[in-house]
Amino acid sequence: MISMSIFWILIIVGLVFWAKWLIYDAKGEKFSFQRPSDSRAIDLLKERYARGEIDKTEFEAKKKDLMDNTS
Repeated sequence: MISMSIFWILIIVGLVFWAKWLIYDAKGEKFSFQRPSDSRAIDLLKERYARGEIDKTEFEAKKKDLMDNTS
């Protein structure tokens, strides 16, 4: 009886970890339907903005353009 309870507890714990793995990636970021290449493009855009290569207006315009192309 006790071994059966432990078995079901382990199954439930395993399902919880599996669900977490499905929802979050390795960095702990929530799953997104965005393609990895799109995410990388946004990251590069953020880096350019942080380095001062582009201003806020250009950053927002490019970000909007990238986000519109993902749908």
